[in-house]
Amino acid sequence: MSELSIGVDIEEISRFKNKSLENDIDFLNRIYTEKELIYCYKSANYAQHLCVRYCAKEAVVKALSDFKISDVFYSDIEILNNKNGAPYVNISKYPNLKVKVSLSHCKTYAVANVLIIKD
Repeated sequence: MSELSIGVDIEEISRFKNKSLENDIDFLNRIYTEKELIYCYKSANYAQHLCVRYCAKEAVVKALSDFKISDVFYSDIEILNNKNGAPYVNISKYPNLKVKVSLSHCKTYAVANVLIIKD
């Protein structure tokens, strides 16, 4: 029987506006993968992309707690986009989990919702 868990997170985009690859690389490498950083910083609105991915990672961690999984770091969770632009989640330590994600942002806030299915 499958188990379900949900997670949600919302953050202010302004928290990420001054994060630079030059000055904040240690912080950024603790949170994001190389692919995520490349994607985020190729946009003029990089703060929105960093923030919404942070929200998704936080939502994943919250959802994993229902399964008593606590050994996942943010850098183990990768939020990428498929060829059509839709976001998807890879969790390197738990490739058997099915994760659905929804991301959204406006000028000031970003939000992510996650549904995890464990067979």
